[in-house]
Amino acid sequence: MRTRNCVCLAGLALLSVIFFAVPGDAVGASRSAAIASVTIDNFTFTPQVLRVKVGTTVRWTNQDDIPHTVMSENAEFHSKALDTEDSFSFTAAKAGTYNYFCSLHPKMTGKLVVEQ
Repeated sequence: MRTRNCVCLAGLALLSVIFFAVPGDAVGASRSAAIASVTIDNFTFTPQVLRVKVGTTVRWTNQDDIPHTVMSENAEFHSKALDTEDSFSFTAAKAGTYNYFCSLHPKMTGKLVVEQ
């Protein structure tokens, strides 16, 4: 009898963690907020062309040994100089194509395609 009560209490504890540990708004927010990543390394943006949906946050992270920037041709976004392991984020609020480059090394280019 005692073992059965322990199993029931353990099951109730597990259910309370599942249903009450994370507020409903936090669960919904994590599902709707998408994040895409671009790595900067060896004078290259990877992936060079990134396709995302409107509302996605794009995070560029510098893995190179020297500073780089991320600057769109139409001035929609522009980072400061990013040292190794620094990152810059931009949330795509509208559809369109954003060509970007490193203002310190203009031959470094990439493209962000934002779709509905």
